[in-house]
Amino acid sequence: MALRYEQNQQQPVLRKMTIDDIPEVMEIEHEAFTLPWTEEAFRNELTMNHFARYMVMVIDGRTIGYAGMWTIMDEAHVTNIAIREAYRGRKLGEALLVELMNWALELGMLRMTLEVRVSNEIAQQLYMKLGFSNAGIRKGYYSDNNEDAMIMWCELAEAQGHLEGSVE
Repeated sequence: MALRYEQNQQQPVLRKMTIDDIPEVMEIEHEAFTLPWTEEAFRNELTMNHFARYMVMVIDGRTIGYAGMWTIMDEAHVTNIAIREAYRGRKLGEALLVELMNWALELGMLRMTLEVRVSNEIAQQLYMKLGFSNAGIRKGYYSDNNEDAMIMWCELAEAQGHLEGSVE
């Protein structure tokens, strides 16, 4: 991963999520989303869903971000991705998504999809930068305010150029 750090900034470590990570993941989940997943949902993802793949980003022993996907056939579906509010704006979310995309490629996935709120233009810009494109709208997808979701797709092989050294 080609991240740049200021001298006093610790480098993040990316690793697979474990059950022990759930309490800190829940803190981030509640910070980041108006419709947070439950602790039980994450526990089920890690222990019972053989399609699920989750990773955490850790700095100085503290989980500061996480991302997950389902890998089905040759497609990866991003389930969630979030960074602690105090760590946003440092391209760490981008690094996390790049790593998730690379993991999907390693697992033999050909394409990746996700949904994003139509109002979340910052996330949409990041996804487009990494090779995603708008594939449609899911009307009323988010039940907290009935907001539409933009469906985005990425052909991972075509996006590989975006992934090498993307985060600088």
